[in-house]
Amino acid sequence: MKEIKSISIQPNVRELLSFATSEKNVEKEYELYMQSPVRELYGYDLESEVAGCIGIEFLSPKHCEIKHIAVSPSHRRIGIGSKMISIILEKYSLSFMFAETDKDAVNFYKNYGFKITSLGEKYPGVERFQCILKS
Repeated sequence: MKEIKSISIQPNVRELLSFATSEKNVEKEYELYMQSPVRELYGYDLESEVAGCIGIEFLSPKHCEIKHIAVSPSHRRIGIGSKMISIILEKYSLSFMFAETDKDAVNFYKNYGFKITSLGEKYPGVERFQCILKS
């Protein structure tokens, strides 16, 4: 896994980010990763392509929020998302990580060991969940 620092967004990174945020927000979010000192974006390479990405924002040196996590559809269900989380936890010796997600991804976090709390319907018809991992 390597940090993504390129000024221009690669097409497969654009596609991955579009899975984790709305298409219209991809450019803005990518720019935040490139400019913010507390945000980092990593790509997970598999078969010479970026098969997954994880974007984090540090709240303090040992605490971070997962802002975006995505795996290409052809590489899902083989553990890439979990590996990316594990690498980030180890690299920064984190004691606290959290994410907010929707119903589609909540089981991914639950299976990893995050504690799940419903935040209710944050948007009309959309239940959101807070996922917290403490080590």
